[in-house]
Formats: sequence, structure tokens, C-alpha cells
Amino acid sequence: MPGTDLVRLRRALTAFFALDGFLFAGWVVRIPAVKEQTGASASALGLALLGVSAGAVITMMLTGRLCRRYGSHLVTLVCAVLLCLGVGLPPLTRSVPALGGVLLLFGAAYGGINVAFNSAAVDLVAALGRPIMPSFHAAFSLGGMIGAGLGALVAGSLSPTRHLWGLAVVGLLVTAVAGRALMRCEPLTPADAGRAGEGTSRRPDRRTRTLVAVFGLVALCTAYGEGALADWGALHLEEDLGVSPGMAAVGYSLFALSMTLGRLSGTTLLERLGRTRTVLGGGSTAAAGMLLGALAPSLWAALLGYAVTGLGLANLFPVAVERAGALAGPRGVATASTLGYGGMLLGPPAIGFMADRFSLPAALTSVAVLAAVATVIGFATRRVDAG
Repeated sequence: MPGTDLVRLRRALTAFFALDGFLFAGWVVRIPAVKEQTGASASALGLALLGVSAGAVITMMLTGRLCRRYGSHLVTLVCAVLLCLGVGLPPLTRSVPALGGVLLLFGAAYGGINVAFNSAAVDLVAALGRPIMPSFHAAFSLGGMIGAGLGALVAGSLSPTRHLWGLAVVGLLVTAVAGRALMRCEPLTPADAGRAGEGTSRRPDRRTRTLVAVFGLVALCTAYGEGALADWGALHLEEDLGVSPGMAAVGYSLFALSMTLGRLSGTTLLERLGRTRTVLGGGSTAAAGMLLGALAPSLWAALLGYAVTGLGLANLFPVAVERAGALAGPRGVATASTLGYGGMLLGPPAIGFMADRFSLPAALTSVAVLAAVATVIGFATRRVDAG
């Protein structure tokens, strides 16, 4: 593919990553309002939120096969349209079962687009020969920051219905522009060609599957933390620290900003430190930050903890998915993503039940525990994943 086409492809994929973060953040900052609207308890809300992760995980392995059959570009476009339509559904519900049902549909689109554009990004990373994967996830975080910031501005003046359907319209416009550019680019040769046999029916060998699973565990620990801050971060600030809904939304916006900054520097970090030291430093930083964010008695200390957590988690998921995709193409991306979003599958109900039994701050410390687990995995695999 000519260099100009690679640039066009990178821009189009960056737009879809940003759109994904923008829509997802727009939804999560309205979770407290939807919780009040449905009259859900913490544990009931956790079960409803399970729909997002369940829908994502269910579709991820299917999406890997669809990418191999129809190409990751077309699958990205279709899932983007479904995601835009799905984000407007939650505020239309008035009960917990109905909320869980529409979140299942929203999660299915969310999971599908994540596998599709990550697969396309892995192939582009291989074509360019540079570790640019964090830059795509930086776009996701930047979109999340903008979406959360916008939510903070309109939380007191717009209903969740008007807000989220407004985001849906914006999303469809972005999809139309970026989708046209994406479909003009020919899909790249799968990154694993000649290694895992992704273009054939052969399965990757046992060693490759094991390595993909290991990277998937790192993704799981990371996605658990990201999902926890998205689903429960604003609620913790609002209910435990007594801040306004607008200021609570700022908490997730700050988390997204710190992740954006961390990922913008991710390529430089990976080139200078290598994957192992990047994972070790990130996991340790995230563990310390989340302990502060969960247990701090003041708003500003909690916000600082959220920011530090974002910096620490920033590059763990991109590294895990990129390595899995390099080993096994769309199959590897799907497997690592499924394990990763398994963390989001476990996170919402687990934190909800722990919050009911103990407290929400205590439940959020589980994010620090899993960040420490990711650090241990990074150390244990330092010889396997050297550099």
C-alpha cells in the first residue's frame, strides 16, 4: 500500500477510536442519572451494567471470524453505525431489566468495533514497523475526555435522552466521513501471515495460544480498572464525597485526560523502555493511584488518584492487544479482547456486590489489586516478551 494510503488509513482508524471513546464516555457520565431514573440499587445497577460487558464479550470471537471473512474495515463501519444508534437507548428505559437489555445491544456493538478496528490497527503497526498502537488508544482516551467533559457541561441542563441522542447524531456524521475514507483503503495483509496461518483454517500452536492468553490476562486486569472508573468513578465522587453531578463527571474526564497523555507518549516509552519495563512501571503506578483515588477523604486527592491511575493503565491494554494480534492476527486480537473485556464483565457486578457488602471505596481498591497482578505478569513474562 502506498504511503499516502497508510496515512489515510491511520487517520480514519484514529477517528473511529476517538468516536468509540466519545460515545462510551457520554454514556458513563449519565449512569447516575439513569440509576435514579430506574430506581436501581448498587447491586441491581451492577447487574444491568453487566449487559455492556456481556454483549461485548459474546460478540468478540464472532467479530474475529467476520473480520477474516469480510475484512476489518467493513466490520468497523457496520459496528460504528450500530454503536451510534445504541448509545441513545439507555435513557429510554424505566426498569433495571429493560436497561440491562438495551445495554446488551450497546455492548455487542462496542465489542464488535473494538475487535475490528484493533485488528486493522495491528496490521497497520506491522506495515509501518513502529509501535504506534498507543496512539490509537490515545485517540480513544481523547474522545472519552471530550465526551466526559461535554457530559459535565450539560449534565445540569440537558436530560439524558436529549444528551445521548445528540451524541448519536454526531457519531453518525463522523462515521459517514471517516467510513468513506476507511473503505477507500484496501485491507492490509494480516500481521500474522506466515506465522500463525490466520489466512487458513490452521489454529495457532500451543505456545502461541499460551502467549496470547497471557497477554489477554494483562488486558483483563487493565480493562477491569478502566471499566471500574467508567462505571463507578463518578458515583463514588457523588455519593461518597458529596460532590455535584457535574464535578463527579469531571473525575472521569480527568482520568481520560491522563490516559490520553500517557498514550500519546506511549510510542516513545515503548521505543526507549521496551514493553516489559513499560508494563512494570504502568501497573505499579496504577496500583498506587487507585488506592489514593478510592480511599482519599477529599475530592482533590481522589481526583489526583484518578489521574495517576490513568497514567499507569494507559499503555497496558494497547501493548497486550498489539502483541496478541502480532502473534495471531484477528484471532489473537479477539482472544485478548475477550479476556480483556472479561475484566469489564466481572467488574461491574463484582464492585456492585462488594459496595453493598462493604463500601464503594473498599470495592474500588480491587482495581489496585488487579493492576498489581498485571505488574507481576509483566515481570514473570519479561524473558518471553523482551524488548
